[in-house]
Amino acid sequence: MNKFWNFTDSGSERTLYLNGAIAEETWWGDEVTPAAFKKELNAGKGDITVWINSPGGDVFAAAQIYTMLKEYPGKVTIKIDGLAASAASVVAMAGAETLMSPVSYMVIHNPATVAIGDSEEMLRAKAMLDEVKEGIINAYEAKTKLDRAEISRLMNEESCFNAKKAVDLGFADGILYSDDKTEDASAPVIFSRMAVTNSLLSKLPKKPVKSGTSADILLNRLYNFNK
Repeated sequence: MNKFWNFTDSGSERTLYLNGAIAEETWWGDEVTPAAFKKELNAGKGDITVWINSPGGDVFAAAQIYTMLKEYPGKVTIKIDGLAASAASVVAMAGAETLMSPVSYMVIHNPATVAIGDSEEMLRAKAMLDEVKEGIINAYEAKTKLDRAEISRLMNEESCFNAKKAVDLGFADGILYSDDKTEDASAPVIFSRMAVTNSLLSKLPKKPVKSGTSADILLNRLYNFNK
């Protein structure tokens, strides 16, 4: 199991760090990783601060982490120090208070997957992605109170928000180290889909996987695609 999280507990303060991709290995169908995360989350008591610097990852992992944090009995404060993109932005919605560094960014976009098969398989993949998008919108809507159609539009446009823009739209509650004098919310930023795609491709398996689970069958298809 490759952990993508780290808990620290000083006795008076608990901190969770989410750095890098969320669940580089499969989370769906994995009985070990979610249980380990939940066990560590509930191992202590009191309020918790969650630091996020992540390009995203597994949407199912993000959904479960979001729910675990919402169910946590102490106050959950989210602090974004670099990037909360894609699935990581969903986790950021779990905070009773979500704060961003003045030089951090949040990226939201439509979910994506890899599908192989005939036209019926493509239609099933589209239907699944549409449902996943609705679930993501649920989290954004609960935090921002924005209209669902507006959230959908922002996701369609693959929106990248600086800290002030995220606060203006309701995706964050405040800006760290600031008296609210930050850069113009309309300031241009660069977010490269190609960089994210190349990062994903670099993590695809370099050799066929031998076991026969459905996840491994998909990995083998990705391996063949990436050869």
